[in-house]
Amino acid sequence: MSAMIDDSSASLKSAYADAGWSRAPFRFDSEAVELIRERVESISRERRPEVVYEKGSSAVRAIHGCHHFDDVCSALVRHPQLVALAELLTGKPVYVYQFKVNLKQAHEGAAWPWHQDFAFWNKEDGMPRPEAVNIALSLDDIHENNGPLVVVPGSHRLGLVGLPDKVEGKGDWQRHVSSDLAYTVDADTASDLARRNGTELMTGPTGSVHAFHPSIVHSSSSNLSGDRRALLLITYNAVDNAPADPTRPEFLVSRDSNPVVPRHDVRLGVEPHGQQLTQ
Repeated sequence: MSAMIDDSSASLKSAYADAGWSRAPFRFDSEAVELIRERVESISRERRPEVVYEKGSSAVRAIHGCHHFDDVCSALVRHPQLVALAELLTGKPVYVYQFKVNLKQAHEGAAWPWHQDFAFWNKEDGMPRPEAVNIALSLDDIHENNGPLVVVPGSHRLGLVGLPDKVEGKGDWQRHVSSDLAYTVDADTASDLARRNGTELMTGPTGSVHAFHPSIVHSSSSNLSGDRRALLLITYNAVDNAPADPTRPEFLVSRDSNPVVPRHDVRLGVEPHGQQLTQ
């Protein structure tokens, strides 16, 4: 395990188990982030199915599966620090289940309603258990005004909650990547959870890395500021938790469940990021 994670592994696991999310004790340096941003912006200009737009707009909302065709993104998912973090928090060997970059353009990025990621992975793909972890890399400074993730701490321990009796959009992957999500936590349940548990913002400077649980209830507001909010998300899943027969496109659900082999890339440098593990 990498030194930066090993030195704080007990505190990191405890914070994650308790709250369902935590901040990593390292961040990517400015050169690494700039390289990733260049690749993301280049891909965003391409017309391809992996690029998703805001409803009724030419503004890019997200790009998916970049690690399949871009060498920098492919190197990133194999970064020893990220793989070690994923294995620490899942307790198992992992593979890359999903890769995406959610982009909230300045003044245009739409909100994501309250939801749990595991609802999509379980109901659509057949993932047996929430033995996965989302690792989020901030490609921009993320603050309270440009649409950060809002999480309900501790909600990951409740299982799936507040799902509608009838789901419209099941089997329609477009409803899984738009603001009109197929699986949401109903407003009453979300309000009750937020009142009982409180909410926390996942903010931080460019290069920050956070981890959050597949079952944590979370949302994000629209970006009303002049600052873009780009968040790169890698979902690592336990190898023995791979869905048997997923049907959604491969750029949303990887079919390769072989364990990730860590590999250092000199272009993707990291540095310590303080001692505070949650914020």
